[in-house]
Amino acid sequence: MEWLNYHHLYYFWIVMREGSITAASIRLRLAQSTISAQLTKLEESLGGKLFNRQGRKLEATDLGQLVFQYADKIFPLGRELMDQIHNRPVVGPLSLNVGIVDVVPKLMARKLIEPALCMEKTVRLACHEGKEKDLLADLALHNLDLVISDGLPQRGPSVKTYNHFLGECGVTFFAEKKLAQSLSEKFPNCLDNAPMVMPMTMSWLRGALDQWFDALSIRPVVVAEFEDNALLTVFGQAGDGVFMGPTIIESEVKAQCQVDIIGRCDNIKERFYAISVERILKHPAVVAITDTARHSVFSSE
Repeated sequence: MEWLNYHHLYYFWIVMREGSITAASIRLRLAQSTISAQLTKLEESLGGKLFNRQGRKLEATDLGQLVFQYADKIFPLGRELMDQIHNRPVVGPLSLNVGIVDVVPKLMARKLIEPALCMEKTVRLACHEGKEKDLLADLALHNLDLVISDGLPQRGPSVKTYNHFLGECGVTFFAEKKLAQSLSEKFPNCLDNAPMVMPMTMSWLRGALDQWFDALSIRPVVVAEFEDNALLTVFGQAGDGVFMGPTIIESEVKAQCQVDIIGRCDNIKERFYAISVERILKHPAVVAITDTARHSVFSSE
């Protein structure tokens, strides 16, 4: 395995931030020749030039820009790590890396994450959407601070996680306005033989919906099935079928998608969890998310 010399990388990072070797030498209190030598060694280890000289100015090459992008994440994170360990106030933006399981509605994810963006401390948010298995793997490697999911994870043998229940709510059914007008019967009977766009059969929500329909002897016409909730909503918004979403965000869905509410079902509960590798949450932004969800977002449910 090739190892990166982080001292060399740090000197390069400071040169990039300060704009020149001269300014970096003042910042680091080192001779310009020392810094130049360290940069040369870094270029040798990376196998390419980091700078092109334009007179007295240094202009980063494509490789230099790439290396700087990584360095600009590595060193602030290192400083943040030491601040967290020693319980010191974190300097600069607080980084928050959130994984969102792809079946979680995007408006729901936004509503849950919003408290972190409203903190007095500036937060630099990075959201990663994907399959639960992949996100939990990143969580285990500490690439993510938490994962937001609509259910308890299927634990893998090497992934130790803790599930923090955020809350639950019922399900609201929506339809494009013309489709909604064509559904003459009262809810939920209007769903019988109505076109619907649905989650895939292996999802928890689809199983709960099918059981509810069977109990009421309702047989909707499933015109499409989706793994991704955002794509499901796009088809529903276009009028391809009735679709559903968490009641807690029904006003947002109605306004953003310009659709009508067909009805609500409180017998089906959508549950949301924050999954972490910590039993006791410490990250300030994660704590803000979980506390607000429990005491505000879902408090009336």
